[in-house]
Amino acid sequence: MKRVTSDVLVLIFLTFNFFRNVSASIHEYKDEQFIPKSNAFFFHGGTEGLYASKSSPNASPDKPLEGKTFIRFEDVVFLRTRESANAKNEMQSRTGLIETIILEVRDRERIGDTFAKSNALCCTPKLAQEKFCTVGEVIIQHNQDNPLWPLRIQTFFEGKNQEANMLLTTVEINSTGMYYLYYMFCDPELKGTIIRGRTVWKNPDGYLPGRMVPLMTFYGLASLAYLVLGLFWFLRFVQFWKDVIQLHYQITAVIALGMSEMALWYFEYANLNSTGSRPMVITIWAVTMTAVKKTLSRVLLLVVSMGYGVVRPTLGGVTSKVFLLALMYFIVTEALELVEHLGSINDFSRKTKIYLVLPVVFLDASFILWIFSSLSKTLEKLQMRKSMAKLDLYRKFTNSLAIFVLISIAWVGYELYFNASDPLSELWRISWIIPAFWSLLAFSLLAVVCILWAPSSNPTRYAYSGETMDDYDEEAISLTTGMRVISDSGTKLERKEKKASVSTDLVTDQREDLEEDKLE
Repeated sequence: MKRVTSDVLVLIFLTFNFFRNVSASIHEYKDEQFIPKSNAFFFHGGTEGLYASKSSPNASPDKPLEGKTFIRFEDVVFLRTRESANAKNEMQSRTGLIETIILEVRDRERIGDTFAKSNALCCTPKLAQEKFCTVGEVIIQHNQDNPLWPLRIQTFFEGKNQEANMLLTTVEINSTGMYYLYYMFCDPELKGTIIRGRTVWKNPDGYLPGRMVPLMTFYGLASLAYLVLGLFWFLRFVQFWKDVIQLHYQITAVIALGMSEMALWYFEYANLNSTGSRPMVITIWAVTMTAVKKTLSRVLLLVVSMGYGVVRPTLGGVTSKVFLLALMYFIVTEALELVEHLGSINDFSRKTKIYLVLPVVFLDASFILWIFSSLSKTLEKLQMRKSMAKLDLYRKFTNSLAIFVLISIAWVGYELYFNASDPLSELWRISWIIPAFWSLLAFSLLAVVCILWAPSSNPTRYAYSGETMDDYDEEAISLTTGMRVISDSGTKLERKEKKASVSTDLVTDQREDLEEDKLE
């Protein structure tokens, strides 16, 4: 049966762990406030997955922390209010206590009163009578297998001093796990105290948080995958450059953006791993590249579904609507990505982030509905015209897109289950598969588009040409009724009739497209 105090601490964890993006492995504290909880005040100093320290052949007296995992406290200062300081006796050596507590997520139930079943995080005189805690300190039930953990570091105010400086301390981590750092105090007279300084968190191979380590490798491999796809596309592009249509240039742009996006994220993670901080410029470029690629990818699927370059030469009156939807999607995606990758956990509230997620979900749904609606109209038009080659192409595209949508829905369900079943990030070592899967799915869909619309020596199988010439080739429709091709003059007359038929059908197609645009 869970203890009451355990439930209180779980709520603390959930509050700060709903969005698990941290700004870096160097956690900066800039005059942060302590939050009241039960009979204590606390500040959440950081959360990261850390791997156990390992022996390194490069370790030396000059580099004692080589290959070590640690949390280092640098220039951490606590500032209490002037009223709180003046209320103390100047002759007293200890007039206020701030406790720094580091715990592994499995030990969360060891913080607070788990024996007397009270709602207390701090020791009270009544609890002290039972002789298992000290009045004014946070209650910690130490792990019998590791008596030092959860770890407590105490910092005292002296006399009437407003500041208390935490000693430069480095805590080595020898067990792999998700670690939480809290600063807490129990004295209500310290209400209004703020904290400034920073902590440095480091894994054995660098400063990259443990749950992000596999992503750096993934982004490196993904950039190589885009490079291979781009090389394939480039060779086809050069080989059949005379038969290239406008759609091929848009596909080329999406491939280039995907390759740039993956490369930028790889270098951004590599820099974070080596320095411990995220370079603002590279991060903004990577975020913007992601937003641009997501937008253009959706626009590409939409215009392909509309039959652009295949059954219609232009988008006509829908161009402004497509542009407006793309612009809105780029803006909300850019805002969400900036919040997730540049903001720390305490910068934005849960409600603020939900407000940014909802527009992205709504616009994604709008894209999906429009894409399938356009696909339905395109397939209907191709069936009416009996363009069998193009109809087969679009059926393959429709089936592929439907499979990807079903996979996406299934993965969304799994992601919701994963987050609901792991509120405290205990599965942090496999959480990287969530963002990696979406990148892999986007790459796979782009590869399908590249295969279906690859440049070839037979562009008439998908290129727009007024449909007449395609229909003539596929269905052997005779355009020479009443003619006998027995001489050069007869041949010329036949060609004139074909051209006249092409012109007539072209005008008809354009009228149909204009009518569809008006309806849309």
